[in-house]
Amino acid sequence: MIGKINVVLTTVLVGCALSVVNARYQRNHLVNDIEKLATQQRQLDIDWSQLQLDQSTLGKNERIEQIARVNLNMAPLSPARTQYLTEGGK
Repeated sequence: MIGKINVVLTTVLVGCALSVVNARYQRNHLVNDIEKLATQQRQLDIDWSQLQLDQSTLGKNERIEQIARVNLNMAPLSPARTQYLTEGGK
């Protein structure tokens, strides 16, 4: 009778020990995942800040006018170059 109780208790003890080992493994795995995600979040924050800076720089009127003049050979509109069309016939 005592032998059966010892076997059962030993089995329960081994099961508990394996459960603890498994829980620690999962915890370590989750901690590693959290660290990777935190690193990724920091990189995304840096990228977001850079994109906001780029957007503010690229959207300035001076830059747009410079590109229009240099790359597209455009000139500012002046009253001398304006043509007015009238509807005729009625």
